[in-house]
Amino acid sequence: MNKTWWKEAVVYQIYWRSFFDTNGDGFGDLQGIIEKLDYVRSLGVDVIWLNPCYGSPDVDNGYDISDYRSVMAKAGTMQDFDRLLAEVHARGMKLIMDLVVNHTSDQHPWFQESRSSKDNPKRDYYIWRSEKNNWRSYFTPSTWELDDRTGEYYFHSFATEQPDLNWSNPRVREEIYNMMRFWLDKGIDGFRMDVINLLAKQAGFPDADNPDVISYLGNNPGIHEYLQEMHERVLVHYDVFTVGEIPFVSPEDGVLYVGEERSELNTLFHFEVCDYMAHWDIHRFKEIQKRWYDGMWGKGWNSQFLNNHDHTRLVTRFGNDAAYRVESAKCFATLLHTLPGMPYVYQGEEIGMTGVRFPSIDDYNDIAMKNKYQEEVAKGREPQEVFESLLHLARDNSRTPMQWDDTANAGFSKGQPWLKMNPNYRDINVKQALADPDSVFYYYQKLIRLRKENDVMIYGVYEPILDDDARIYAYYRTLGDLKWLVLLNISEEETLCRLPDAAAARLGETIIRNYPERIAEAADGLLLRPYEARIYQIN
Repeated sequence: MNKTWWKEAVVYQIYWRSFFDTNGDGFGDLQGIIEKLDYVRSLGVDVIWLNPCYGSPDVDNGYDISDYRSVMAKAGTMQDFDRLLAEVHARGMKLIMDLVVNHTSDQHPWFQESRSSKDNPKRDYYIWRSEKNNWRSYFTPSTWELDDRTGEYYFHSFATEQPDLNWSNPRVREEIYNMMRFWLDKGIDGFRMDVINLLAKQAGFPDADNPDVISYLGNNPGIHEYLQEMHERVLVHYDVFTVGEIPFVSPEDGVLYVGEERSELNTLFHFEVCDYMAHWDIHRFKEIQKRWYDGMWGKGWNSQFLNNHDHTRLVTRFGNDAAYRVESAKCFATLLHTLPGMPYVYQGEEIGMTGVRFPSIDDYNDIAMKNKYQEEVAKGREPQEVFESLLHLARDNSRTPMQWDDTANAGFSKGQPWLKMNPNYRDINVKQALADPDSVFYYYQKLIRLRKENDVMIYGVYEPILDDDARIYAYYRTLGDLKWLVLLNISEEETLCRLPDAAAARLGETIIRNYPERIAEAADGLLLRPYEARIYQIN
């Protein structure tokens, strides 16, 4: 297996509008990231992933771009961005940007020209048809929106304000490649590529047998030719890292995107956990990890994450955000940093921030949630029932502002925050975490340091054991003569872990654990407390 700097990296995701506000407008900004870079660096991470800060009307929190070569006023200026990049590099870290090229804003000049007339030179920068099929988009009941100016429908995989680009047009592709070069020439270190497998569309747009299963939006013929062209025309000329957001994929599909000999992407996010496992299911999770390991190991690189700006915070969704918040946060951290692939830390995860439950739909900002609420209520469903059904996976669960201290607005802003604060910020915040040597923060810091010092956590072979156990997740990581055993009790019950005799007899020193060491173990195994995590060296 080829060793590379990015395989050994840990990525920290900054959702800038919720990170730190320096001018009191209620939105985090690039200057706020600069002021907190020493904090980020102290965690030990290598790469910062910055969510979109380009010019945008901000209908979908920056994922609707109207100007690819500018910085949104809420975020700051291009001078702020240049300084941020310089300060990140000065601290020995790297910066990757969100590349959003499946769609633009409907306010982008390209779309304004495209919709102006059927014979406009930029008409085929987007996808227009005189009739629509039965597909639905991520955010609306149809992928098609009728535009009165020309009497035709345009295609959008997300909100109506986010028309999809026509990647079959070589002029569109060249526009995108030029834009990528603009940012790479500034010195950024790569891209997180938003829904990159949606670029190619099904020829003829045939009706779907089941339009509610929207996998027809991705992985269509032509996608690999587009990505190989992107690599050849742009990426190969820079020492950068790419990660593709790739829904609807199996490991067999995944290798086609990130196979080391295919010249497309370096690594990927798949969503078999975060999109399709609403609550913790240990058997399903074990099966997913094993199948992706078997399909990818030695061929391409995977990612490990359990929350981000689109998915509810992990201690609320998969752990216990009350009695065992700290223990479950540390347990899942151990899981993420010892499984095969690249760990991603989403801002606030490192202090055990939790999801939120606001009392009304009016308290939420998420366009996906609001659109779904309106769609279901329009069908005649009772509004409160609809609201309750959407709460658990609402994207704003993970978007509440970063909790820096116990002062007003958690120290995030001197103004009115763009999204309400999580009320628990007085108890859960960075100041508290840094003052507590046993905090979630210092546990993350130790895990990241261990990963830097021990290649077994990166390149070690993965071998799960105790597959049928409904509480214990156990696996070896082995590299050469070094072998580690990871033991996790992912439950709220004290559980006896009975290891195979060969393993039990060879337990060596404890590498890390999230509970104090027991004075004595059970006679017939290891007694693991709720959400207890241990890593042993095997002699």
